[in-house]
Amino acid sequence: MAKTYGEWLKEQREAKGWSQQELADRAVMSRSLITAFETGRRYPSETDAKRLDQALGTGDVLTTFRPNQSPDVQVADWFEKALEFERQAIMIREFGLSFIPGSLQTEAYATSVINAGYPRVSEAERHKAVVTRLTRGKLLEDPVHPALWALLDEAVIRRPIGGHAVMAEQLNHIIELADAGRIRVNVLEFGTLPHPLLDGMSTLMWFEDQPPIVYAEGMRMGQIHDSPAMVEEIQGAYDLALSEALPLQKSLALLRAVAEEYRNHG
Repeated sequence: MAKTYGEWLKEQREAKGWSQQELADRAVMSRSLITAFETGRRYPSETDAKRLDQALGTGDVLTTFRPNQSPDVQVADWFEKALEFERQAIMIREFGLSFIPGSLQTEAYATSVINAGYPRVSEAERHKAVVTRLTRGKLLEDPVHPALWALLDEAVIRRPIGGHAVMAEQLNHIIELADAGRIRVNVLEFGTLPHPLLDGMSTLMWFEDQPPIVYAEGMRMGQIHDSPAMVEEIQGAYDLALSEALPLQKSLALLRAVAEEYRNHG
């Protein structure tokens, strides 16, 4: 049976009798990164692949056959690094101010969001962008990691992106994930007092063996914050906003009611 890149890497490591941590130490990288490579959640950069080849004594095999995602991946320049971190995270907390977070988007919703962008892009570029969104959602096929918590402003669920049928499907997708216990979701109602997350969307990420980070995004820009003081400040802002949100079951009841409204007007 043909092996994936990650499976072959794991086989070479185990042939040496090394743990993931031992390979990580020899290749000068984190154990969580080795885990991400072996499970296919992330592919190594050329530099990382060379370090793995050198550590394992595999010549240039891991470098030469390194999967190249670039033809199929389409993200904004400012999100590229955040996407890499997302694949390594063991816990993610999302705040959606205007749109459903990308990792939770359905194909129809993602297509509608991308089609609404300006300036317009080619059909091929739109297809790549949609594929990338759906690939991000595959992270949730792992039953445990990353643990994902979505905090949604009510505007996100009330704005009919793509029309009523698309929104009904999108909200049902979130409800199903929450009912299965795969994610937690909370909604900040319109009547909620102003809170410190209103400036834009935020993604908080935690890792197995490295400090947490925050990715914050506004119009045509995004930034990764790794300063401990800044990360702690944004975590505090998230917690404050979360304290004002509806609890899980009431949030799900609201999502079901809004989804039903969309279905009735579809």
